[in-house]
Amino acid sequence: MADLGGIEAMVLGQLAGLQIEHEVLPCDPELADTAAFCAHYGHPLDRSANTIVVAARREPGVACACVALATCRLDVNHTICALLGVRKASFASPDQTRELTGMMIGGVTPFGLPDGLPLFIDAAVMDRETVILGGGSRSIKLRVAPAVLQHVPGARVIEGLAVPAAAH
Repeated sequence: MADLGGIEAMVLGQLAGLQIEHEVLPCDPELADTAAFCAHYGHPLDRSANTIVVAARREPGVACACVALATCRLDVNHTICALLGVRKASFASPDQTRELTGMMIGGVTPFGLPDGLPLFIDAAVMDRETVILGGGSRSIKLRVAPAVLQHVPGARVIEGLAVPAAAH
């Protein structure tokens, strides 16, 4: 198991190296999943974004990280498959996510991702003044201006990467 303090240090180190302004928000690890975090700490879901790892089903090693607002769902079957050049993809399992990023679900962040892992950002994220993202571990979240996501090496903003989640 990776040293979570080391992951946080790596994430914060990349933020410093890229000179990205950010606010660190402490988080109870039991409340790190976005809905629980927002409900407990009083943050609106539409100001929070999830970083989700998606992996090809039949092509080992083909994966990406995607950032979408918490009120949206990724278009895995069309947009992401097309971006990856595969026919089928799905959300990475918690173990795959940990293996690919060194981070646990609930803490995955665009900052500190391994070189070579593509980062796709839904264009709707860019419309917010600030967003809250994972901080590398389940113990912290980061509040940033979405424009800074474009400073992450290899990041691409994609129109239609996610669609608003259906109302229930």
